[in-house]
Amino acid sequence: MIFFRILLFIMMMVANISLADNHVKKEELLEQVKEITQGLADEDEVPLNDPFAGNEGTNSLASIPDGEQEDEMSLYNFKLAGLVSGKDHSYISVVSSAGEAMTLTLGQFLGKNKFIDLRLTEAIFKKEDGKYLIIDFNNQIREADEY
Repeated sequence: MIFFRILLFIMMMVANISLADNHVKKEELLEQVKEITQGLADEDEVPLNDPFAGNEGTNSLASIPDGEQEDEMSLYNFKLAGLVSGKDHSYISVVSSAGEAMTLTLGQFLGKNKFIDLRLTEAIFKKEDGKYLIIDFNNQIREADEY
């Protein structure tokens, strides 16, 4: 977004330079362009998360079991971003709270949890204790004895 604003501004200034009257020097306009584009380049980056989404779809710390908050590779620190199911292979994409995307195929581990199955709208992981964690696109994670 910032890039396009800078590009639009430069294009407008170049048009002004080419159409400038004799009493306005081209060098002055070029200096103004440099000052403004440097100011635009100093703007903050666009945030990774949508500031208008609020807290919808995020896990609250109260719902995360003990010991899971400290584990960086805990399923509770990821969001389900996409899934692909095929005849031979199935994949899911999850995004960490830091914004890093990760692709898993059946049988791979995410931390201590093994990705074992998927459905149309959810992915199923098996915990070490034999229970199952099911995550859906609303970022709801539920624990189940069977799936």
